[in-house]
Amino acid sequence: MTTAIARPLSRRTVLADALVGRRTLVKDLLLVFAGIAVVAGLAQVEIPMWPVPITGQTLGVMLVAATLGMRRGTMAMVGYLALGLAGLPIFATFSGGIATIGKPSFGFILGFVATAAVVGWLAERRWDRRPVLAIALFGAASLIPFAFGIPYMAAVLAAMGTPVDLAGALGLGFVPFIVGGIVKWAIAAAVMPAAWAGVRRLERDID
Repeated sequence: MTTAIARPLSRRTVLADALVGRRTLVKDLLLVFAGIAVVAGLAQVEIPMWPVPITGQTLGVMLVAATLGMRRGTMAMVGYLALGLAGLPIFATFSGGIATIGKPSFGFILGFVATAAVVGWLAERRWDRRPVLAIALFGAASLIPFAFGIPYMAAVLAAMGTPVDLAGALGLGFVPFIVGGIVKWAIAAAVMPAAWAGVRRLERDID
């Protein structure tokens, strides 16, 4: 058994490394594509709304980034963005293509890259392992897409001849998402510490 594999599972930097063992390029690429698939799948969990639908994407981004860490999590979101713009139907409502840039919701997808970087970086510092830190981590992460999405949405609506002020932008791009955001925040904050608790139990069983 190699030194890397022999190291206690709970010492691994992020959950993916505890689950798959020693890192290799092939494993990293497979994990990145798995992350893309998870976000693409949750993108189709949708409540249609105008101008931005409610989807499961943010939950997928947070879980993927926390599991993979900053570099692989960010790569997964960049890959998701690139493949969607290239035409794969992996955005919400099985959409894709360069025309997506003109949709009011596209700014939120841009925000997923930043979200993945922040979540992954903090997960590498074990914020995803304990409930209190996980609540803080995923609560803050839930807000990041709005920092990108709301201004982008307002700009696109203005270009479409439907300008909105700050109150209007918040009413369209933030308020309808509060309940769903809290639910996704709670799920992520529960799942990751529970997964790490499972890793620690497995470690005790191995010992």
